[in-house]
Amino acid sequence: MGLPGALILPLSKEFGWDVGEISSALALRILLYGLMAPFAAALMERYGIKRMIVAALALIVAGFLLALTMSQPWQLFVYWGVIVGLGTGITALVMSAIIATRWFNQRRGLVLGILTASSATGQLLFLPFAAWLAEHLGWRYALAPSLVGLLLAGVLAIALMVEDPGDIGLAPYGDPPPAANAPARVAAAPASFWRAFTVLRDISGSSAFWILFATFFVCGLSTNGLIQTHFISFCADYGLDAVSAASTLAMMGLFDFVGTIASGLLSDRYVNRALLFVYYGLRGLSLLYLPYSTFTVYGLSMFAVFYGLDWVATVPPTARLAAQQIGKQRAGVAFGWIFAGHMIGAACAAIGGGLARSALQTYLPAFYVAGFACLIAATAIWFIGVAKAPRAAPIVQSNTEAVSGRLGG
Repeated sequence: MGLPGALILPLSKEFGWDVGEISSALALRILLYGLMAPFAAALMERYGIKRMIVAALALIVAGFLLALTMSQPWQLFVYWGVIVGLGTGITALVMSAIIATRWFNQRRGLVLGILTASSATGQLLFLPFAAWLAEHLGWRYALAPSLVGLLLAGVLAIALMVEDPGDIGLAPYGDPPPAANAPARVAAAPASFWRAFTVLRDISGSSAFWILFATFFVCGLSTNGLIQTHFISFCADYGLDAVSAASTLAMMGLFDFVGTIASGLLSDRYVNRALLFVYYGLRGLSLLYLPYSTFTVYGLSMFAVFYGLDWVATVPPTARLAAQQIGKQRAGVAFGWIFAGHMIGAACAAIGGGLARSALQTYLPAFYVAGFACLIAATAIWFIGVAKAPRAAPIVQSNTEAVSGRLGG
């Protein structure tokens, strides 16, 4: 997901495409990545996680290979926008939420934090090398490490992945082991593709859902769409080379790995609304600070630490709040819709940042908007769960009704 950010300038240089034009294709990829999430949850429930992972990896590899041949903007939209967008969308954070819910009843927040932090690990391992390859050998060579990683991930999934703990005679972590003579697990009826819309209809009246949707919109606006897509180009405007900017992103990935796992632990123990308040507040302040960092090693390192620690740290408490407020049975698909809000926000930032750069020759308005939006999200998160139950009207009972009520419990 982070790779295209290192390729905006090389693509613009080779083909003469405008930054806004390239950003629009990347915004389409981000949008599809998010919109696939609720449907990916239903598809995983119907066809199995392993099959969907393999299908997703095949789509991403196909999109990358086709991108090697592109020479027109429409090809960037189709190969990287549509094909890679759909493929990455199937393996979005919903997959992590489903696995954590299915396999763990204890330490679920920690597990979700670890699985979420894997995206930071990928950024840490692949992005600086990809930026170096793009700068010295060309952007096509920069795709090679990711292609190898995708193929390896596919082989591992086929060879080792187990769908459910019951398939190998285990109980979810934290539950007592199943009895020796326990009946075999009966698979649940496969979920319909349309279940995503059914769940959305059921939860559309929940204020908690819409607050989580809106705050996750801001989360995507301030991460994937802005920093992951435009940070390298933003730094180039201030004279920082692509490899150094990518290395700063990798540093963010390192701190994000630590911060997201820590967030998983904290979300198991502390009030999740308070955690999200801190995360969004710190992120907003760090984005407002970035233009004044003078883009020195010290200034960018400070930004990388504070921003990196809560890049994806919002995921574990958001997923737990969704399960608490909406219910475990619908949590996977509901979180899929909340994650769709995340990537709609990311798409808005991707295209908005690119258009701002093309029209105004600066990314600064996009960073200011994202920073203040994070501060608003930090405030909005406190409104989850504040609604009070309606006050019951006084009831006048007869003696018979009172006795019946006491007997009936």
